[in-house]
Amino acid sequence: MNQISTSNPEAYAGIDYCRVVTPHVLGDYWPGIQLYYPPVKYAPSLGIYEDLEAAAKRMRKHALNTPAHTVIFDLEDGCRQKEMSRTLLRQELPSFRQISKKVVVAIRINPFRTDEYEQDIEFVRDMADFIDVIMLAKAGEAYGAAEVRDLSNLLAGWNSKITIQPIIEHPKSLKIASDLMQYSTVKHAVFGIHDFSKAMGIHITPENWIEELKYFMNQLMFEARIAGKGVIGGVETLIGSSSMPENFLEPHDVRRWLDLHGENESRIVYKHACQESAMGLTGKQVIHPGHIHLCKVAYTPSPTEIAQKVKILKAAIEADALLGGAIKFEGEMLDPPMFGKALQTLLRANALRALGPEDTKFALKVLQLLPTQVIRQNWPYGLFL
Repeated sequence: MNQISTSNPEAYAGIDYCRVVTPHVLGDYWPGIQLYYPPVKYAPSLGIYEDLEAAAKRMRKHALNTPAHTVIFDLEDGCRQKEMSRTLLRQELPSFRQISKKVVVAIRINPFRTDEYEQDIEFVRDMADFIDVIMLAKAGEAYGAAEVRDLSNLLAGWNSKITIQPIIEHPKSLKIASDLMQYSTVKHAVFGIHDFSKAMGIHITPENWIEELKYFMNQLMFEARIAGKGVIGGVETLIGSSSMPENFLEPHDVRRWLDLHGENESRIVYKHACQESAMGLTGKQVIHPGHIHLCKVAYTPSPTEIAQKVKILKAAIEADALLGGAIKFEGEMLDPPMFGKALQTLLRANALRALGPEDTKFALKVLQLLPTQVIRQNWPYGLFL
């Protein structure tokens, strides 16, 4: 193998190197941990639904202060009072966006061309300046990829920054996943495990649904990877009563908390989140606030892991082995594929808003040393000009 010197990449005129070394090249932030939030909620203690005043008060107290990366305001299956929910969001979204600038606002709308969909579209048109993501329920089941195409065209006229997350909830949708993801408005797709398993006639369990649906999840991930898109994992139905402190970031802290204070539900949710993270998923949806930080630490590289990957990449650069060659690091032989995985860890942390300024600069430095094609192989989510 011919070794290319990473110390002077410009000397190799036949190789296309990435010249954009600003954070822009890293691409957009990932959906991360997405919290389903019912705009108008049923109050079991009272036996009635909230009124607008109570729903607005709850939204200001909880949704505004969520540690989740994304808040999903659900107008579909999880919403009974749809018209009241749209009224509430018209009233509250402007102030929500003004106060909570870092939290991504997602709206899950009803299936394409249904009566509720048409009302949702009117709402999106009027509130487009305060929305980041549209999640299309039952995507492609009735009209195929044309659903995403038509919705993309509408959004382009209202707010071109809004993206679409099609929810794959039926084998028909999975079959045309590559068509649904061909549009630039689609950055990530959602695997709707409960509707999908219902459509397939598969009985899934809260404890083992990843194994029970792994074949289909792998199909979706395969198509998404080819298209350079991300996949958002399944919603857990298990709900515990305890929440892990948000200052617990390292794996040993999490394990100690789970051993001492965690319930069986928390252990299962954390295990699933770790599995999804290892599979390369770009987000996970949760229905309980207590799951947010637990899933966050499962998805996000820890400070110790980031520091180790930085050491690996620095050792590779020092040995001039980034593009060819091998090094011994802490008793292990590492070569370019392993360096690529180390770089992926840094880029994943950045995509989940967990990479510090100095480590971000270092990641950009590494990218500058790599040919564009190699960067695309390691990170299809970026913007390479």
